[in-house]
Amino acid sequence: MNTKEIMDIALEKAGLTEVPEDSGIIVEGENIKKVAIGVDMELAEMMLARELGVDLVITHHPKGGKAAINLHKVMKSQIDRMVKAGVPINKAQKALAEKVGQVERALHVTNYDRVVSAAKLLNMPFMGVHTPTDILAENKVQSHLDERLKDNPKATLDDVIKALEELPEYQKTLAKPVIRVGSKDDFAGKVFVTMAGGTGGGAAVAKAYFEAGVGTLICMHMPEDVIKAVKEQNIGNVIVAGHMASDSVGINEFIKALEEKGLEVIRMSGVIDPK
Repeated sequence: MNTKEIMDIALEKAGLTEVPEDSGIIVEGENIKKVAIGVDMELAEMMLARELGVDLVITHHPKGGKAAINLHKVMKSQIDRMVKAGVPINKAQKALAEKVGQVERALHVTNYDRVVSAAKLLNMPFMGVHTPTDILAENKVQSHLDERLKDNPKATLDDVIKALEELPEYQKTLAKPVIRVGSKDDFAGKVFVTMAGGTGGGAAVAKAYFEAGVGTLICMHMPEDVIKAVKEQNIGNVIVAGHMASDSVGINEFIKALEEKGLEVIRMSGVIDPK
């Protein structure tokens, strides 16, 4: 296989027709049989991959080039997710705008060439798959929770945690799902998973979700200032499912598709093996 065919697999699995701004092929490769994939793949991981005889390195988090500098552009996809939860489209856009600007300004000053130049000098095929695998994680976790909670209108946050931990990635992680806003006996209400779209949308986005009728947000991570703001809003709950475990849920769906095509895949750099 080649890098384009592998990217096409990621897009197809995620239901996408174009490569998102935070993903892409950085160094092209052909005749790929052995792949190393991780949450954060940089120079050290590339050197290890070369020692292991790997033909392609895949990073989940954007580590260079246009994918790294343009991460903020995929955040606009969160608008569609918010609308699905019942947030008016104009309100969703305004709630997200401030955070998009913050992320763009932060990325503008990063060393976006560091890992890219290393991959080129090593002649190591290198690509990033961020949004596609985040979509896979979001879809799988939402479907799982919908199924487990559908007959329990008075499900508590504790029930949600127990349902999450039925998935192997959350069973095996050291950083278990945790309630960040609310308590275990609080009613969960409408449970909504938000894991794709670049990065978290901030306190204004959380508030928009809650005002639209969401009772509990499930996310990969949430910074301290946003947790504090959501507590002060006092209108919804937050469960942080865990960053590495949640990323692994989506990455493992992608790995499954690669293995079905006959590729050998090495998990590393944070990817939890579900077996």
